[in-house]
Amino acid sequence: MASARTRKFYAHEPGSPGWQVPATGAARFTWDYADGRERLLALYQKGKDKQWDAVTRIDWDLPVDPYDPLGVSDEHLPVHDTPYWHRMNERNKRELRRNYAAWQFSQFLHGEQGAMVCAARIVESVPDLDAKFYSATQTMDEARHTELFSRFLREKLGVGYPVDDNLRSLLDDTLRDSRWDMPYLGMQVLIEGLALAAFGMLRDSTSKPLPKQILAYVMQDEARHVAFGRMALRDYYRQLSQAELREREEFVIEGCYLMRDRLRGEIVLTDLGIPAKEAAELSEHSDNLKLFRKLLFSRIVPCVKDIGLWGERLQRAYVDLGVLELGDSSLDRLMAQDEELAEQLDAQRFAREEAARRAEVAAVIEAGGAAENETAEEVEKADGGSPGEG
Repeated sequence: MASARTRKFYAHEPGSPGWQVPATGAARFTWDYADGRERLLALYQKGKDKQWDAVTRIDWDLPVDPYDPLGVSDEHLPVHDTPYWHRMNERNKRELRRNYAAWQFSQFLHGEQGAMVCAARIVESVPDLDAKFYSATQTMDEARHTELFSRFLREKLGVGYPVDDNLRSLLDDTLRDSRWDMPYLGMQVLIEGLALAAFGMLRDSTSKPLPKQILAYVMQDEARHVAFGRMALRDYYRQLSQAELREREEFVIEGCYLMRDRLRGEIVLTDLGIPAKEAAELSEHSDNLKLFRKLLFSRIVPCVKDIGLWGERLQRAYVDLGVLELGDSSLDRLMAQDEELAEQLDAQRFAREEAARRAEVAAVIEAGGAAENETAEEVEKADGGSPGEG
C-alpha cells in the first residue's frame, strides 16, 4: 500500500505505491554508427540545445491561490448554473475549483511519467541509432515535466488524484505491445495529442502566470516530440503491408473513442455527493469538454493522416466522430505556434526582469548620490561652523 504521506496527499486512496506492466519485445542494439537521417539528427541537436531546468526557468515564487489556481471563469465547470451549483456554499465552490484543477494536473503528471517510460522504451527497442539519440533527449524532457507537475500539485495545490482508469488503460495497451513502433503510436500520437489539447486549452484560458509558464514551456518541448514521432513513423509505415497498417489503425480508433468518451473527470463531482450517472451527464454536456474534444482531434487527426494511417475504416470512424475534415489541418503551424508562445513568454519575462534590475540599480545609484550630497553638506556645515580654525 502507499505510504501515509502519499495517502494524505491524494484525494482518493491510490492503492499500491507502484504499477507494473509486463514488458515484451526485444532490446535492440545497432553497430551502425554512421550518420543517420539528417532531419532526425537536426531534431536531436535541437533537443539538446533546448534542455532547461524546471527549478530555475519556472518562477516558483509566484503566488497561487489553491482555491482559484487557474483564474478561469466558473462557467467552465461542468456543474455551473445547475441546481447543484446553486445549492453550494462558497466553501464548496472553492473546493470544487481546487479539486477540478488538481484532477487535471494529476492526469498531466501521470501522463508525463507514462511518456517518460515510453520514451525510455523507445531508446531500448527502436532499431535506428538516430531515433535512439532523440528519444534519449525526450526521456529527459518527460522527467522534467513529471518533476514540475509534481511540484506544482504538492506545493501550490496540496492535493492530487490517482491516475484515471482510462488513461491507465491507454498506457497499458501502449506499453504491453511487443512491436517497437507501438510506444511511438500510443504515446507520440495519441497521448501527446491528448496532453497538447488539454495543455493548450488551459494555457490560453488561465489568467495566472505560474500555470501559464508551466504549460507554455512544456508545450514547447512537446512540439519537438510530436515532430519526432511523425518522422520516425512516417518512414516506417511506408514499409508495412495493408494488414499491418490496419492493425495500427484499429489501435488508433479504439484510443480515440476512449479519449473522447471516458476522460471527463466526473470523479470530482461525485466527491461532492452528485450521483455518478448525473455527474457523467453533466461532464458530457459541458462546454469545456466540447472545446477540449475539438482541440484534442485538431492535434491527432492531421498527425495520423501524415504518418500514413488513413484507411477506409479509420476515415469512417473520424466521420462518426465529426473530425474527418481536421485531417487537412496544418500540424506544423500548430507546433510552430506552441514554440513561439513559449519564446514570447520568455522575452516578456526577461524584459520585466531587466527593467526591474535597471530600476534597482538606478535606485541604488540615486541613494548613493543622495548619501554623498548629505555627507558633503555635513562637511560644509562643519567647516562653516568653525571659522578661523586650522
